[in-house]
Amino acid sequence: MPTLEHRLEQVAALRTILAQNKENLIRAALLDCAFTYRESALEVDTVEERLAGFPDMAPTFAPRIPLAGPGQEVALILPYNGSAWLNTAIVSIYLVGNRVRVKFASRGSHITRLTEDLYRPIFGDAIIFDYSHGKDFMHRALTAPNIPAIVMFGADRHALQHEDAVRAHKKKFIFEGPGKDPFIVLADADLEQAATELAFAKYLYAGQTCTAPERVYVQEQVYDDFVARFLELSRRVRLGDPADPATEMGPVISPEAIKAIRAQLKDAAAKGGRIALGGNIQGNLVPPTVVLEATQEMLGMQEETFAPVAFLARFQTTEEVIRLARDNRYGLRASIYGQAEADAVYKSLISQPYCHPAPSFQFGVFGTISVNEPRSETWVGAFVSKPVGGYGYSGWIWEPQGDTLRLKQGPKLLSLETSREPE
Repeated sequence: MPTLEHRLEQVAALRTILAQNKENLIRAALLDCAFTYRESALEVDTVEERLAGFPDMAPTFAPRIPLAGPGQEVALILPYNGSAWLNTAIVSIYLVGNRVRVKFASRGSHITRLTEDLYRPIFGDAIIFDYSHGKDFMHRALTAPNIPAIVMFGADRHALQHEDAVRAHKKKFIFEGPGKDPFIVLADADLEQAATELAFAKYLYAGQTCTAPERVYVQEQVYDDFVARFLELSRRVRLGDPADPATEMGPVISPEAIKAIRAQLKDAAAKGGRIALGGNIQGNLVPPTVVLEATQEMLGMQEETFAPVAFLARFQTTEEVIRLARDNRYGLRASIYGQAEADAVYKSLISQPYCHPAPSFQFGVFGTISVNEPRSETWVGAFVSKPVGGYGYSGWIWEPQGDTLRLKQGPKLLSLETSREPE
């Protein structure tokens, strides 16, 4: 394995080659994910910026020992809802000295082959791209003695089923999963700022990010005013050909997500919800959809939506909204807009700044919380110097401890979790 200095030089070379291939990366994202030209261009720019932050982590990385020793490698399973940003995850694991075996989602064939073509001249066989079937890849990762650690992005229902195999084969298992993020608007919030941020974060990538706001809680006194502002912004979203730079939102990628959206909307209508905008799904195109008078028992307030569908509910007091926000099995991110009581809500929902041992899954707290802060600021340095991850079923680590597994929860850096301090 090259020295850390050389590995950082390789990452600098990767930044250059990504910039040179920006149009190719955008085209691959259009083909595989139907992300819009604008979104894909933003993603390339963002990953270049993040990769530029890795040299600042050199003092932290230098003394650490990779979990993958000679002849070993870390297995990395990537999600389907990403293209350029996935480079940050790969590089995080490599920079601490691990060889990496990467599995992109099967629907990302153009992204995978382009990424492999860009990586091979820089990293050689230190980063391997695997084209086996997902189940075969996971079976090998779980059982092969030369793979001490697995990093998986995906659905919690899939990750949970691997617990026995992880324990039996003594693997370190690092999981990054879904979100059902609450977006809280207090009565003294700047409503224009809050509505603008909600519209941006909700409709970016057609809602297909784990950190998209999905449960919107608005205090009774400003509910009608906020709804009016948000509906107006939602109506302005430009749909169209993803390849057109003027298009702001494209289709939903997954047929499974479309099925879930239909079920959530049907359930909401049956339980008193009112679809104030959208709802007319055509194939995989889901227009901006706003469901009002949402209640906690609705599927759309409990299950991940992963689409441009927002469920808005009223609340009376901060005590009530804290209870509602905590009532979910996912704890990735929360957003709060308000003044006088915003800090109290923040303190009630936040946990520890870095992942830590937990006796069991911790529900009702969140890994990242922003207060009157746009998404663009929240994620500066994400996966590089800013730990990312959550609580409950939004993410966890299983770490072998003899014949048992130690559970860890909270935000994490893949670099630190695929390496260890010297003894």
